[in-house]
Amino acid sequence: MAAFSCRFVGILPLALLIALGGCVAPLSQVAELRTQNQNLAEQNRAQLTEIQNLRSHARGTEDQLRRAEEDLAMLEERLGLGSEQLAGYRDERELLRREFVDAVNGRLRASPETSRRLAEFARRHPELKFDPRTGIAKLDSDILFDSGSVELKPGAETLLRDFVSWMSQTEAGDLRIMVVGHTDDRGVVRSPENDRYANNFDLSTARSLEVANRLRGLGLEPRRIGVAGFGAHQPIVGNSSPRDRYKNRRVEVFVMAPDVPVVGWAETTPTLY
Repeated sequence: MAAFSCRFVGILPLALLIALGGCVAPLSQVAELRTQNQNLAEQNRAQLTEIQNLRSHARGTEDQLRRAEEDLAMLEERLGLGSEQLAGYRDERELLRREFVDAVNGRLRASPETSRRLAEFARRHPELKFDPRTGIAKLDSDILFDSGSVELKPGAETLLRDFVSWMSQTEAGDLRIMVVGHTDDRGVVRSPENDRYANNFDLSTARSLEVANRLRGLGLEPRRIGVAGFGAHQPIVGNSSPRDRYKNRRVEVFVMAPDVPVVGWAETTPTLY
């Protein structure tokens, strides 16, 4: 019995230690978990603060980007305007250079002021091609005719109506119009409707008269219009194919500054009278 008691006494501290050891281990883990949880909470708070800072920075960056885009758009607009002005200055410089060269060579046909005004008018109406050396502009689209015909095609009506609208503007009031007719190299084919045209001079002049009369009918003052016919002697392409001959059967419309000399136009060549 005494031996058993001794053994029990020896076992009891061991069991107690085992029991206590089993209780101590979870408590330390809980403390460690609490510490980890606090650290994670602090990290989360730090990350939330960082996210808020990033969002604030992103908003600031977005505002800066928007302002930069607005500034860029304004610069592009100014640059476009500057480019247009620069092109205008270059055109004016080239015009002055040509005027100087022509004046030195005795070829100047229109006054610089008139040439500049007509050049500006042609710039606003791209359908007009302007030659600063002569002070003359030409309607880019010729009025074409069928062989042996003086009848205007349907598309010519719109072109001439637009032309009269431009020429009726106040700034174009003193500009003159020369209507010039041409033919291909084929002779006038005899037919009842063509018997009145003895040759290509007659036919080319009849074509220019047809256009001039239509311009008058649309409201252009007759005093501003001149008419000429060159027959087949001023082709723009060779008469080697039907297509080329069609291009040569044309009426050209020229716009001239009021001080450009024109043979037979008395007020432009007063020294001859």
